[in-house]
Amino acid sequence: MLGGGQLGRMFVHAATAMGYRVIVLDPSPASPAGEIAQVHLQADYDDERALDELARECSVVTTEFENVPAQALQYLQGECRVYPSPDAVGIAQSRIREKQYVRSLGIPCTAFQLVCSDQDIRQAFEKIGSDLILKTARFGYDGKGQANVGSIDQAIEAWEGLNKAECILEKRIDLQTEISSVLARSSAGETSFFGIAENVHRNGILFTSTSPASVDEEIQDLARSHARKIAENLDYCGVLAIEYFVDKSNNLYFNEMAPRTHNSGHYTIDACYTSQFEQQVRAVCGLPLGSTVAHSAVTMVNLLGDLWQQGEPRWNDLIEDTRVKLHLYGKTQARPGRKMGHFCVLAPAGEDTRDRAEQLFSRL
Repeated sequence: MLGGGQLGRMFVHAATAMGYRVIVLDPSPASPAGEIAQVHLQADYDDERALDELARECSVVTTEFENVPAQALQYLQGECRVYPSPDAVGIAQSRIREKQYVRSLGIPCTAFQLVCSDQDIRQAFEKIGSDLILKTARFGYDGKGQANVGSIDQAIEAWEGLNKAECILEKRIDLQTEISSVLARSSAGETSFFGIAENVHRNGILFTSTSPASVDEEIQDLARSHARKIAENLDYCGVLAIEYFVDKSNNLYFNEMAPRTHNSGHYTIDACYTSQFEQQVRAVCGLPLGSTVAHSAVTMVNLLGDLWQQGEPRWNDLIEDTRVKLHLYGKTQARPGRKMGHFCVLAPAGEDTRDRAEQLFSRL
């Protein structure tokens, strides 16, 4: 496993439960995944000795985040199986490449303009309007590297604040909601989908994911169809998440893709017969994919480091509620905005879980 955060940790849990041994490569001495893996290689992702050890010891290499250096994946691919492929990960590393790729498949995206100069910013305001979002082309996540801008001067100031990095200016839409589709695809082309999640963000960071989503079935079917097209054209193997915007006219727009397990898929651990992490194990190890049927309605709530600023959160209400599952990630430093854990509120199919999730969160 390249990467040692919480996604890697949950993958290690799933893999070891199925009898596999896992080596985690991560430079941090406090890696949540490295802490529980059989071996933690504490080294940089481009460290050739560490990569050689992975290639020598591992039957297959996978990843938990998309910003692994492309050359590391390519180096490993010459020695062992690497899923997903370096090409698929490379597309997801750049907002520009992924949007251009998705557009080439005929999948709608919000209007955007590449920004490499002041002139590009002026052209963007002329072409796509004045209510825009500036986003870095690379390394932006959880609201980082983004700014809402309403004028050329604001956009130039924000771009300079991002050290004039390569960016896009993207048109803001009249948003109804955000959804995501998480799928798994094997090397043999077997594909399965988890239920569509409906997502709520706060300050650019995912706050809740609820499944089943409340959007129209036609929109959900279209989201799955677009995700399948992306995965098949990439000849993808592993777990893939696609995030979408739904506007108030019920139009669906691609937002971004993640070539890995995803925060909005955490609910699958508690609400589905197979979690997204077990499904990643199955996909990359050449096993049949598991059932993605949900046995419960669910809302997942992210727990950020902000909750720890006055001391340990009050867990009693979560622990005492028999329909709640708490997951903490083993991180030692609780910084504001840092994902420290999540909890899921479960209910029989057809029942609402959102209100209960909000109530429990407010008590922490």
